[in-house]
Amino acid sequence: MDFSLTDDQRMLADTLGRYLQQRYPIARRHAAAASARGYDAELWAGLVELGAVAALLPPSAGGLAGGGVDIMVVFEQAGRALVQEPLLGALMIGQALAQADEPPRWQALLQRLHEGAVMALAHAEPEAHHDPWHVATVAQRDAAGWVLDGHKAVVPFGAQAEGWLVSARLSGAVRAREGLGLFWVPRDTPGVRWRDVRRLDGGRVAELWLPTVQLGPQALVVGPARAAAVLAQVLDAGTLALSAEALGAMEVVFQHTRTHLQTRHQFGQPLGRFQALQHRMVDLWMALQQTRSAVINAAAAWDGGDTRQRARAVSAAKVTVGHYGTLMAEEAIQLHGGLGMTWELPLAHYAKRLVLIDHELGDEDQHLARFIELDAQG
Repeated sequence: MDFSLTDDQRMLADTLGRYLQQRYPIARRHAAAASARGYDAELWAGLVELGAVAALLPPSAGGLAGGGVDIMVVFEQAGRALVQEPLLGALMIGQALAQADEPPRWQALLQRLHEGAVMALAHAEPEAHHDPWHVATVAQRDAAGWVLDGHKAVVPFGAQAEGWLVSARLSGAVRAREGLGLFWVPRDTPGVRWRDVRRLDGGRVAELWLPTVQLGPQALVVGPARAAAVLAQVLDAGTLALSAEALGAMEVVFQHTRTHLQTRHQFGQPLGRFQALQHRMVDLWMALQQTRSAVINAAAAWDGGDTRQRARAVSAAKVTVGHYGTLMAEEAIQLHGGLGMTWELPLAHYAKRLVLIDHELGDEDQHLARFIELDAQG
């Protein structure tokens, strides 16, 4: 199997890498995280203009590609620069709208996405515990359209979004795959409330309350016949993206740690001369290569068309990232000594991001259980 990038993918990776290296130092990231918006609007506009969002979406959604390798390329560069801007929401909302039951109705919303509008998937719930099919939010028909009633948690940039794609249950038990729907809820919908929360790694999430919120008859994006399949693909897209982001972050952490051991002296020689530390760096190098292989495999499976194989490979990548990402973060901090935890050193912020990625869209344990279940089906 050929894992090399196309000329377009290589050019995109190089362009994004140079742009972020020149425009996004760690101090600018800190300033954006501390702002009321939670992200850098100028940098976000630049990423959109460079085609980062278009590369994540298929042609049916007005995008340029939207394949697994394209997702990997964009988010690997994002991970290398610790980008906290709303790329993940753009990916997941765009992938969902591309599979809407009536695509022409959502072209204007897709156009807003391509212009850099912030949108968010509101799917996780407080009692879900990483179960993707735990949906207690309910949707009911009435004379005016639809009424939603529920509570969503950990919505990336939920307080900054101009609207949310909300999963709700039309029928069935709380943990059933069947009976779901995906609804578009504009920000100005009466009754919607939210609470903005700053994450430990600098990003923003929100809690979202929808207490008997009235929506129009056209609010349903994907009905119960297809919602589970669409939602599974959207969540897999997000999981692949997070895995690639972790890979990019791990690459930088490894490089910084190697440089530290080569330049920091103890007992008259570089730390890297000590054999015990060399062995630990070899372990980290192997962890990095295994992570890279798992992410490439997931990206290739995404483009393969086999939904079970796609899910299996994506979960394998997330398990690998969960295990080795945390290992890389912890070992790098130890090898840096007390410097590793200082605010001024970028390493500490990469480490926090790697640890938190493990808890987004399902942690290591949840994806391991999913992988075992899918493997047994084969």
